[in-house]
Amino acid sequence: MNKPKSQNKPLRECIKEALELYFEDLDGHKPGDLYQMVLSEVEQPLLEILLRYTRGNQSKAAEILGLNRSTLRKKLSQYGLDK
Repeated sequence: MNKPKSQNKPLRECIKEALELYFEDLDGHKPGDLYQMVLSEVEQPLLEILLRYTRGNQSKAAEILGLNRSTLRKKLSQYGLDK
């Protein structure tokens, strides 16, 4: 089954569109802690999908991410994914 054309966009384009909409929705209000917000919005689903891909194998997940296992465990704990 073919994916709809909108799903063939590079990730950076999807993020760019989401950020443009975010700033439009602010309607002149000042954003706060934007950098951390964007990181967490991307990082949490990345970790969730990667853990599913590696079937919960944190060593493999850490290797794929280029992180050491203790850093990965810290991030998993931060998002409540360490259960």
